[in-house]
Amino acid sequence: MQFLKTIFWVIIAVIVVYFAWANPQVVQVNLWSGLAWFPPMWFAMLTSFLAGLVPMALLYRATRWTLRRRLDSANRALTDTAPLVPMREMAPPGAAPIAPPPGAA
Repeated sequence: MQFLKTIFWVIIAVIVVYFAWANPQVVQVNLWSGLAWFPPMWFAMLTSFLAGLVPMALLYRATRWTLRRRLDSANRALTDTAPLVPMREMAPPGAAPIAPPPGAA
C-alpha cells in the first residue's frame, strides 16, 4: 500500500512541475486599494491552494487532538471505575450445547 501511495504522490508532483514549466506567464492579482501583484501563474495558484489548505489542515489536527484527549479521558475513567469481573469461558459461536452428564440434576 505504501508503494501505491508513493506512486500517487510522484505522479501528482510530476503533473505540478509540468504545469509550472508549461505556464511561465505572469498574471495580475488585484489586491486591496488598487495594489496589484504580478506573480507567475504557478506561484499564484500554489499560494491560493495553500491559503485554503493550511487553515483547514490546522482545524482538522486540532479537532482530532481534542477528540483523542476526550476519548482517552473517558477510557481512563471507565477503566478506573469498572469493577473487575472474571471472564467466563464461553463456547464459540455456532457450537452445539453440551448435554448435562447423566445423573446430574
